[in-house]
Amino acid sequence: MFMIKIPAKVGRLNDMLEFLGLAMDKAGVDSRQQKNVFISAEEIFVNISSYAYPHGDGDITVCMEISPENIFIEFIDRGVTYNPLDREDPDTTLSLEEREIGGLGIFMVKNLMDHMSYRHEDGRNILTIQKNFGAPHGK
Repeated sequence: MFMIKIPAKVGRLNDMLEFLGLAMDKAGVDSRQQKNVFISAEEIFVNISSYAYPHGDGDITVCMEISPENIFIEFIDRGVTYNPLDREDPDTTLSLEEREIGGLGIFMVKNLMDHMSYRHEDGRNILTIQKNFGAPHGK
């Protein structure tokens, strides 16, 4: 397992992406799969950095496990309790003017990853994404 704890600051995004890239390179993850992971991880990191700690500073712990079959990444924070999966997916058939603001990023992550889950445990938000290598196994 690979793990890094980073201040929840948008300016620290590159630290997290570098950490993910080094681990995926070491594990031999192909560049196409890496791109999907990077896009998803960036969206989640920026959301946590922007909204989890409205009254002060906090951290994000990123844990990653890579196997020949898949990659799991957990984003853990002690910020405001929030389950992004509770929000209804945006209606992408509506025009931009008709749509509610927000929700497109998590919708994109759901579509790039094969599984996404959330739990709140011991005062921590834990958002997990999974990417399967090869054929997807149910999004």
